[in-house]
Amino acid sequence: MDQEDWILHLTEIRKRLMVVAIWFIAALSVGLYVSPSILRYIKNQPSANGIEWHVFSFTDGLLIYMKCALLFALLVVVPIILYQLWAFIRPGLTEAEAKGTLPYIPAAFALFLIGAAFGYKVVFPMMLHFMETMNLSVGAVETYGIDRYFSFLYEIVFPMAVAFEMPVVLMFLTKLGLLTPERLKKTRKYAYVGLAITGSCISPPDMISHLSVTVPLFLLFEISVFVSGKQWRAMRHSATNG
Repeated sequence: MDQEDWILHLTEIRKRLMVVAIWFIAALSVGLYVSPSILRYIKNQPSANGIEWHVFSFTDGLLIYMKCALLFALLVVVPIILYQLWAFIRPGLTEAEAKGTLPYIPAAFALFLIGAAFGYKVVFPMMLHFMETMNLSVGAVETYGIDRYFSFLYEIVFPMAVAFEMPVVLMFLTKLGLLTPERLKKTRKYAYVGLAITGSCISPPDMISHLSVTVPLFLLFEISVFVSGKQWRAMRHSATNG
């Protein structure tokens, strides 16, 4: 690659980064406006009933406010980043490859949102209830800081959001030829063990909670195997016809 090509690539990267930066600033501005409403919504949810968000320093409230705005902006910008990345590598793809990879962007974003919603609506309330029961059983007085509450919330919600990316990741690896449906089926029992361990780590230690988290992970894996199989057969069919 000569110097002129490098300059063109750097100019293209700069343009893509500028687009992302503009979207981020706009989303952050909106996030600063809507953060109080988001925080009030979270505070009024059943999982937060009876929990006082104490602050233990003058900056706790401000930090949570800014973190909420920042996370809102990042969530908005994620699909923009993915699209800009796709647009940057688009000239090096064939028409079929471009059409085949573009749908991964909305699919990945949608699964991330679904996973976050499942973590917040299902797993997080179970964990809060379990922790509350444990604290009361030892005679502890519950006094929660707002910073610790949200740190605990993020530690539950984001792993679930990432776990729900499994179908898209496996489809992408299949498209690259790194995975095949046969290889996935052979590793099914090991995957189940790993998913069961993951489910037990992010859920309270009782059977109902384990099943509530682990069964959806198993279903995600089976969906991943199914879509990977369809992806593989489509690739084989395209190669045969080509």
